[in-house]
Amino acid sequence: MTEPRFLDQIKWTADGLVPAIVQDAETNAVLMLAWMDRDAVVRTLETGQTHFYSRSRRSSWHKGGTSGHVQHVREIRLDCDADVLLILARQVGGACHEGYRSCFFRRVEADGSLQVIAERVFRPEAIYGG
Repeated sequence: MTEPRFLDQIKWTADGLVPAIVQDAETNAVLMLAWMDRDAVVRTLETGQTHFYSRSRRSSWHKGGTSGHVQHVREIRLDCDADVLLILARQVGGACHEGYRSCFFRRVEADGSLQVIAERVFRPEAIYGG
């Protein structure tokens, strides 16, 4: 695949990354935020499933490659500043490695505590061990 022209319009970080927000294409719920490098964007376009770059592991990864909880990309948007991608996707299973549909399963309460506001959709230890 030839590199898409829009990649040159993205304002990449000094590390060559861009944040990507993944939103459920059907419910509009925000599922997660991850980082992408050029290769991850190209592989996402080629496969129709999300690929990201792990800053901690310094390597690429395919969302759902271990769990089977893939994201089927419906649309990719670039924000007005050209420094954030929004990916609209159909999520299979949970997006969060802790077993929730969304990584945003905790709400900050008025007293500063965190309240879990969602139910797990899978048991992480069954997939990742532990």
